[in-house]
Amino acid sequence: MEQEKIDRINELARKAKAPEGLTPEEETERAALRKEYVASVRASLTAQLENTYIVEPDGTKHKLPKKK
Repeated sequence: MEQEKIDRINELARKAKAPEGLTPEEETERAALRKEYVASVRASLTAQLENTYIVEPDGTKHKLPKKK
């Protein structure tokens, strides 16, 4: 996710805490940005876990199994 979008999420979060709050359009934008951010974090974590190996005491390596 681009830094500009993360900055926009933070800007909207600060505005939501202010007395004037968010407009309906801004709330929709914030929800879409949050959804994109969460998807980005999940994709990053999934990629990291797919490249993670367990090394056994005898030196053998195997990938982490996927949980159902």
